[in-house]
Amino acid sequence: MKTAEGVFEFTRWEESAYSEPDVAPKLTQARISNDFHGDIEGASDLVYVMTYISDDMGTFVGYEQVRGRLSDRDGSFVLRHDGTFADGSVRAALRIVPGSGTAALAGISGEGEYVATHGQKKSPYSLRWRIDGMGSTDS
Repeated sequence: MKTAEGVFEFTRWEESAYSEPDVAPKLTQARISNDFHGDIEGASDLVYVMTYISDDMGTFVGYEQVRGRLSDRDGSFVLRHDGTFADGSVRAALRIVPGSGTAALAGISGEGEYVATHGQKKSPYSLRWRIDGMGSTDS
């Protein structure tokens, strides 16, 4: 597997509650746009569904369509996010959705993670990936 590393920066964050009872948990949805720099150069659209256990602690899942260049390959793929937030830190496991790769990224698979600090627009990512069907020198 190859490793892609760099930073992503959110350029849009629009969050709204869709279930907000008097007592937690509160459920929200966030629509996010990110710009990627490093081994991934491109942009993405992401939707999170979040559960706030308290004002500053909870969990989320999301799907992000990344468009651009990964290493020397142009195309797009979808990442599934599974994460938590607490104590000013956000942690997410990333998994490339099977079959979501397009163009030169068709057949891509992999997984990764990111850790973000609340209030910062830029966060580092790491993604281990391969293209199915490629020889060992390219996967």
